[in-house]
Amino acid sequence: MFSLPQAFSRHLITAIAVLMSVFHLYVAFVGPPDAYVMRGWHLAFALALAFLVMPGRHGTAERVGWVDVLLVLAAVAAALYPSASLDYIQNRFYYVDDPRLADYIFGGALIVLVMEATRRATGWALPITAMVFLAYGLTLGNQSVGIMLDQLYLTTEGIFGIPLYVSATYVMLFILFGAFVERSGAGQLFMDFALALAGHTSGGPAKVAVITSSLFGTVSGSAVANVMTTGTFTIPLMMRTGYRPAFSGAVEAVASTGGQLMPPIMGAAAFVMAEFLGVSYLTVAAFALLPALLYYVAVFMAVHFEAKRIGLVGVPKADLPRLRQVMSERGHLFLPLIVIIAVLLTGRSAAFSALCGIASVIPTTWLRASTRSTFTVRAILEALEAGARNTLVVALACACAGIVIGTITLTGLGLAFTGIVLDLSQDSLLLALVLTMLAGILLGMGLPTTPAYIVQVALLVPALVKLGIQVEAAHLFVLYFAVLSAITPPVAMAVYAANGISRAKLMESSWAAIKLGLTGYIIPFMFVFSPALLLMGDFVTVSMAAITATIGVTCLAGGLHSYFFFGLARWWERLMLITAALVLIKPGLTTDLIGLGLVALIVASQLWLRSASPVSNKEAA
Repeated sequence: MFSLPQAFSRHLITAIAVLMSVFHLYVAFVGPPDAYVMRGWHLAFALALAFLVMPGRHGTAERVGWVDVLLVLAAVAAALYPSASLDYIQNRFYYVDDPRLADYIFGGALIVLVMEATRRATGWALPITAMVFLAYGLTLGNQSVGIMLDQLYLTTEGIFGIPLYVSATYVMLFILFGAFVERSGAGQLFMDFALALAGHTSGGPAKVAVITSSLFGTVSGSAVANVMTTGTFTIPLMMRTGYRPAFSGAVEAVASTGGQLMPPIMGAAAFVMAEFLGVSYLTVAAFALLPALLYYVAVFMAVHFEAKRIGLVGVPKADLPRLRQVMSERGHLFLPLIVIIAVLLTGRSAAFSALCGIASVIPTTWLRASTRSTFTVRAILEALEAGARNTLVVALACACAGIVIGTITLTGLGLAFTGIVLDLSQDSLLLALVLTMLAGILLGMGLPTTPAYIVQVALLVPALVKLGIQVEAAHLFVLYFAVLSAITPPVAMAVYAANGISRAKLMESSWAAIKLGLTGYIIPFMFVFSPALLLMGDFVTVSMAAITATIGVTCLAGGLHSYFFFGLARWWERLMLITAALVLIKPGLTTDLIGLGLVALIVASQLWLRSASPVSNKEAA
């Protein structure tokens, strides 16, 4: 069988990946060209790399088969045909003028090639979803092949729609930024910073995992990648200091999953959200800030209470890096993140902010002798290649999701689905939220976060908005459950990744992850009923909502892990803690006072009863 020589394949892949990154840096600097040109080249690069990096059955990881070479050529031609025929496309009346034969050939080819490349990158779930929606459009949706082709290929409402636009303009640059930051040595900075900060405290290694994963998540955007990067260090460290393997893996999985929700750099779906809402990315980051902090406070307190319950201590200070030394040697590597935040605060676009962040990485490493030699020419090329490779899954998923969204928009399925949700919920907001939560988790189990969020925006968000939820809260609600599917059985990809390191039993790890991440499932309901948690409202309202919510998630962590600040929790104290948490979720002075009263009773119970009769582990559990 014909195949490209191994060395040639490797060099070809590197060249295409580097060209893809350079192209996007150039466009970010000079300004974007026409939509079809920008998105077409972005997709052409992604498809070419996908068929070369992930060969089919005629090739291997080392050798690219002849079929894959033909697929590369066909994919590039189909992706670039609209930009090469720009005058024709811009001057025709879509849905009125019949497509030409070339439109059918290139459009049909691109639809098939996008689904095949997505299958190779993400598995069968998303391509099958796209095929189901295509079949619906052509049958029950009563659309002709020509109209469907118009929508999906010859307009910017399908494959070349908003998701691919976001991937091409924002996501690619932030992923490239992450690749440069990783090679600057910031990963080691995050780890040492967390060790110096919390390594010596009770259960310190688990707290290190939470802090490190939240920091690394700001430049990673992928739960599984986060687990595999930080978990290789934190999971064995947790196990060595006394945590169960299942709990150790669960801590890393839950902490890594939250990285997609944590500003300043969230996952790719957050950039899509900004485009759908018509607001700046900084605004979306502001909405997400308090809920993300609550998520990590809950996880942090859960590992603290678990450590106290089983009597774990931290790592001896003598074995830990010192914070002053860490900051003096590598603290300057935080500067690129500060640059991005500063540029965003000036009102510039997210793409320009990412470009400034990338431009600042290499000069930042020159500030200290310890990092001055980090970026050689080879390291820069590796970062450019890694940025392009890491963009593949997002770019292909966005293109394939465009097929789904284009069909939903053309057929009016979104409106029909809104009616179904409203009928099932009987106009009950809580029931509609629960149905949306279940749908979001199910979609997230099979799809990457970004397309799972996009599909929910088309099918579920309109129903929530019609029931009176603020549109920002509705979007963030569905995003949360698309993200949390990474720790939700049976398809809990972050837990699977962590298990590969911890070697624990899968069901035990999954249950531990659910307990640790349970607050994450409740937080979306909190900000739906209390938009102040999205920084909507005056200072006093937002502050009170943040304080009561923080107390609530802390109580929930204590109730689930049988420990509170002053000792082990008896069964009735656990029940009171969980009740207080649930009461504090609902906004309002009355419920807040009830919740705070329960917390006061629990503290009194712990202080008074334990002084008289210390509780045993067995009794408390």
